[in-house]
Amino acid sequence: MKAQKILLGMFLFLSLVSCSKWIDVKPSDRLSEEMVFTNQEGFLKALNGVYVELANTSLYGQSMTAAEIDVMAQYYYINSSTNPYYYFTMFNYTTSSTKTSFDNVWKKAYELIANCNVIIEKCGDSNAVLPAPYFGIVKGEALALRALLHFDMLRLFGPIWSEENKTVPSIPYVTTTGSEVSPLLTAQQVIENVVADLNAARVLLQDSDPVITEGVRNTANSSGSNDLYYRQYRFNYYAVKALLARVYLWEADKTNALNLAKEIISEVQVPGKEIFPFVSNAAATQSDKPDRMFSSEVLFSLYTINRVTMYNTLFSAQQEQYARLSFNAGNSDNARVNELYDDDNDYRYRIWENVNVEGASVLTNQKYKDYTDAPGRYMIPLIRLSELYLIAAECTDELTEGISYLNEVRTSRNCFSLSPTSLDELNTAITTEFRKETIGEGQMFFYYKRHAMQTIPNNAGLTGTKTMVLSNYVVPLPDSEISLRN
Repeated sequence: MKAQKILLGMFLFLSLVSCSKWIDVKPSDRLSEEMVFTNQEGFLKALNGVYVELANTSLYGQSMTAAEIDVMAQYYYINSSTNPYYYFTMFNYTTSSTKTSFDNVWKKAYELIANCNVIIEKCGDSNAVLPAPYFGIVKGEALALRALLHFDMLRLFGPIWSEENKTVPSIPYVTTTGSEVSPLLTAQQVIENVVADLNAARVLLQDSDPVITEGVRNTANSSGSNDLYYRQYRFNYYAVKALLARVYLWEADKTNALNLAKEIISEVQVPGKEIFPFVSNAAATQSDKPDRMFSSEVLFSLYTINRVTMYNTLFSAQQEQYARLSFNAGNSDNARVNELYDDDNDYRYRIWENVNVEGASVLTNQKYKDYTDAPGRYMIPLIRLSELYLIAAECTDELTEGISYLNEVRTSRNCFSLSPTSLDELNTAITTEFRKETIGEGQMFFYYKRHAMQTIPNNAGLTGTKTMVLSNYVVPLPDSEISLRN
């Protein structure tokens, strides 16, 4: 991948509310670059700029969470080409809309990877302007972000993982700040790089991240800087380990995935001292400011005041029906909802509301609706606690243990427990729970791909399934990348 121009974020995002302009720093502009990294504040602003741009609509602010990727997971009822996401749900990767979208995803991801590489390079093996704990925080988070972006590009553009496919050239793994074209690495080589970056990040953060001793600290520091606060909105130590568990599962290393998932659960779920406690009944059922994010249990998320724009664009009942992402044809038919949820008491069921629009009742996904002062109001979750329980449930060979982890998730959602009688039944239940857990978060398509599922929900019907062609799980590399290699 030829390095995109490096945009070093100069957002004063330390308080999570204010920001200033970006500075365009080209790779050759060494003087300007040196000026950015002359002090601790410069490093923090550069890193904050990466976080802000992760919430760009081309990445996790829309395309890689609630929009294109979730549409491809067949969450929504779309049966007409008038819907702007129709060709995504049909896996038609040759139309101008799909090609442009994935080109934008690719460019933005590698632009931010380039930013991370500059930060990592400037950190070096030690740095006088970054005393402890800042050196570990800045370099550790930059390494983790580089790993996340490469991993998701592999999951999107790379092959379904298998012994045969893991040797297929897939994507570049860029670790330098030069402008040369990086070679396409095999899926296995990419994963090895991802694991190496995450392990390096874990070592750096285990001695520097206050989340380990102080928790998430999602309140402003009354006596000084907020640099080491709001750890749910930064790639903290536990989030790094959780992503590593996700990566191990992708490469079918269930032993390491299970061990790591159990390790994290034991660390963050100490009774009475939970760092990421499951959402409370009061928070989940609050009428005027419900916690739809289950924010207390999110290990890593983005913070963006533009989340309401995403909601209005994709889900709002006020949006034209042809453009909305909906579970039906713009009415109050709950068939698709009822097929997904088996318990009306499920907290997750509450995201579905029938909204009155000019006298008509319209079923609407309210997960990202903007409730003033609600917990997680500006949060877009990327890694949550329940995924670790479902990883553990999937990876164990002991049916009883797997059921226990599954039901931990279900009971935390106010659902009745299940009693699968076989590992196959357990895995079917895990799939359903994961689908309910991650709607709007961009994970379900990758779940189907990891399992090479050939039967998936049917976008063109309120209920039922359709056959998935396995090649549809692999999005072609963008034309802009292919042209560099020709």
